[in-house]
Amino acid sequence: MTKLTEKLAELVPSWGAKLAYAEKTTVDGVEILPVAIVAFGFGGGEGSGEVPEGGKTPAGKGEGSGGGGGGYGVPIGAYLTGPDGVKFRPNTVALLVAAVPVVSAVGWGVAQVIRACKGRGRGIFG
Repeated sequence: MTKLTEKLAELVPSWGAKLAYAEKTTVDGVEILPVAIVAFGFGGGEGSGEVPEGGKTPAGKGEGSGGGGGGYGVPIGAYLTGPDGVKFRPNTVALLVAAVPVVSAVGWGVAQVIRACKGRGRGIFG
């Protein structure tokens, strides 16, 4: 199990670049380089030891192992190379979808700060 985790960890940097920037294609004389936000992770576990007496499990040797992984990719746009130079064209729908959690978290954080300042009765909110 440890060897597999180490091998996957060594490959991660090269996977990130290959997945974030896809193969270049040419359409009507314009080179297109798709760009994505890519995130993934892997995990594993292992266990061994004595199982406690009188517990819910029978007495004896304890064992265990496990592993998993996952990932996602969000296409955020493409670099276009043409007669006018290199330009980035965003995928507005994907950018909005990716921005919603960030905006929500910032809004929640600001609300908590305002609530904390009102509760203490000091500052400009008191």
